[in-house]
Amino acid sequence: MFRLQGSKMLAVEMTGDAVKAKNGSMVAYDGQMAFKRLSGGGDGLRGMVTRRLTGEQMTVMEVKGHGTCWFADRATEINLVALRGDKLFVEASNLLVTDAGLRTGTTFTGLRGASQGNGLFTTTVEGHGQAAVMSDGPAVVLRVSRQYPLTVDPGAYIAHQGELRQSLQSGATFRTFLGEGGGEAFQIRFEGEGLVYVQPSERKTIAGDL
Repeated sequence: MFRLQGSKMLAVEMTGDAVKAKNGSMVAYDGQMAFKRLSGGGDGLRGMVTRRLTGEQMTVMEVKGHGTCWFADRATEINLVALRGDKLFVEASNLLVTDAGLRTGTTFTGLRGASQGNGLFTTTVEGHGQAAVMSDGPAVVLRVSRQYPLTVDPGAYIAHQGELRQSLQSGATFRTFLGEGGGEAFQIRFEGEGLVYVQPSERKTIAGDL
């Protein structure tokens, strides 16, 4: 069971089951726990090879046992996402903990990934269970509908789920309006039906300076 303690620490109660977590994110535990570093964020050899080819970095560890384990990372905000057979697309650096039963991998995201300097792939999490996603400041969940598409600055994007199509469009980012842009920039446009998670603090990305 995932349980937030405040907004910056996650408590996971385990009864012999396991979770996968960002390497080094454990801050405390009680009971009996075993920790094993995994060789890649994706499941199996294909996931390992894909990550080496694409540069999508996510070093994870498996935590298994009886008791409670607490996780945190640099005092970032933690957001819980429940998956019911659907798929979550999330930046690898924003993924903290997933139920061990959830499958992780990578997927091609086209030019959006290149605009962020994170390669052309992003991390996927799918199945039934919970995932804990980090954000710099409290995340906001924005709904996308066919009538109302959404445009997001690449530096503020965290994750998305649902039946969404992405495209990259040129134009000024929010930083450009404040006089901080360095030339032509790009935004991500989402169309379809789904949810997009954004953070109130923008990472520095290549997109803002192209």
